This record gives sequence, structure tokens and C-alpha cells, in this order.
Amino acid sequence: MKRSGNPGAEADFCVMTRLLGYVDPLDPSFVAAVVTITFNPLYWNVVARWEHKTRKLSRAFGSPYLACYSLSVTILLLNFLRSHCFMQAMLSQPRMESLDTPAAYSLGLTLLGLGVVLVLSSFFALGFTGTFLGDYFGILKEARVTVFPFNILDNPMYWGSTANYLGWAIISPAPAGAVGSEARQPHGPAPDGAGGPHLHSGPPIRRALHR
Repeated sequence: MKRSGNPGAEADFCVMTRLLGYVDPLDPSFVAAVVTITFNPLYWNVVARWEHKTRKLSRAFGSPYLACYSLSVTILLLNFLRSHCFMQAMLSQPRMESLDTPAAYSLGLTLLGLGVVLVLSSFFALGFTGTFLGDYFGILKEARVTVFPFNILDNPMYWGSTANYLGWAIISPAPAGAVGSEARQPHGPAPDGAGGPHLHSGPPIRRALHR
């Protein structure tokens, strides 16, 4: 059999194949976690784009701020549900003994700490409406956000959240969490620097979509 000319790709494939061997895809908890991880960003992207085109939420609530706050409540509730489903899946999925070590536990804690720093600093940099899709409601920032952590990487809230879930997966230690963390990485339209595609003809602003 002819070998691929890309050893890195072969190594990645072998690692992913090994991880998938510890995943029970028919476990109801795992299915629920995958569904919430997939549904949540689809929900708020669709609702936010619909609001941006129609302004129906702003008219219904009588204010773009009230509409944005209302959407943020549903986003937070869905995020709590997603986190609960993820943790239940970690408890019910097969464990990888090679990850059940002090070194792996320390790595998991480090990833959790890094993730918390990135998520919280992103939130404080963007503000409440900036974090919860305020630009779709016409609530725009005066200038592009360039302070930490946006001055060191794009999509810091994405990566912070992914680091949190990967850290929990390592601490568990359940490889299914690593699969879920991979599913949370930013894909799709080109981001505007904080987790979402451009929807405006004006200057881009920093924001996040809470994936």
C-alpha cells in the first residue's frame, strides 16, 4: 500500500482514530451534548441575522437594547444547558487511563485557567451588548476593540471556551470531550476578529458568538 506523503496528516488521523475508540456515539448523554453544541450557534446566528434584516425583535420589545437583553437571556440558558449536557456526557463516556495522571490533570487545570482568562477578558473588552450580538441590533461600538485579548489573537472567546471544554475533557478524563471541543472551533464565514462574519457595510467591530 502506498503511504501518504504527509506524515503530519497520518499522525493526526491516527490520534483521532484512537480518540474515537473511546467515544460511545450512541450514548444518550453524548448525543444530547452534540445536539446542543450544534444547535446553539445555529440558533443565535439565525435569530441575530433575522433581526438584522427585519428589526422585528427591536420593534416587538420597543427598544433594540431590550431585544438584545432578551436574546442574551436565551443564549445564557442554552449555554447552561449545553454545559450540563457536556458534563453529563463526560461522566458517562469511556475513560482513557493514559490521561488519568497528575501531569494530565495539571494540563487540564492550565487549559481551564487559560480559557477563563480569555473568556472573561473578552467579555470585559466587548461589554455586555458587544458580547451578546448587539451589533445585529444596531448597537455599534465607536471603534474597533484592540485591547487584550484581541491584540494577541482572533476569536479569543471561541478559543477560551474551547480551552475550557478541552480542559474538562482532560480532567475527566474522557476523550469524547476532545471531540466536542474540536466541534466548537470556529468554522464557516471569515470572522471579523471576534467570532462572527461581517454583516455591515461599515467598519468591522469586535464581538463574539459564544460558541
